[in-house]
Amino acid sequence: MKHTHLLPDPEGFALAKACHAGNRQAQYALWGQFKNRMFGVCQRFTTSRQEAEDLLQESFVQVFRDIGRYRGEGSLEGWVRRIVLRTAIAHVQKQRTKTEMLNETELEQVLSVADQAFSNPDSDEPGRLVALLQKLPPGFRAVLNLYVIEERSHEEIARELGITVSTSKSQLNRAKAFLRGLVDKTLLML
Repeated sequence: MKHTHLLPDPEGFALAKACHAGNRQAQYALWGQFKNRMFGVCQRFTTSRQEAEDLLQESFVQVFRDIGRYRGEGSLEGWVRRIVLRTAIAHVQKQRTKTEMLNETELEQVLSVADQAFSNPDSDEPGRLVALLQKLPPGFRAVLNLYVIEERSHEEIARELGITVSTSKSQLNRAKAFLRGLVDKTLLML
């Protein structure tokens, strides 16, 4: 994960203080300000919209429970995002009984779903991409999100998900292979 110097966020700190004091308008403002971006994070770790909504709600319960810990160091959005990520990782760990690996039959089924999603002209591409990512097994999805989007190292991912570094690397490679296949199939349809 890339670390940068944390700049003060006086506006975020004021909003957090008001939320901590029980100000309902401030709590609603915080929810409104971050719900859409954090919902996007939740979608990347879940298999359905409903599951993502539940994860978002669970995350914000944690945000409001811990809001008094935010000290204005770094952005409030970054602080909220870290809580959402921790909640999402815990969610993946609860769902995973063992590290899921796609066999060839499962890979073909997922690619079939990908074909159907991209051939549907009524959907928007980002929504289709999220839907496709949601078809990945939880382990693949979590590793892909943490490594590519959250810029975590394989060592950090292994520690957070309770897997080995080699499993993290393997799942990332297989997830990338799936996405490469998806891109190839999409280009063929253009």
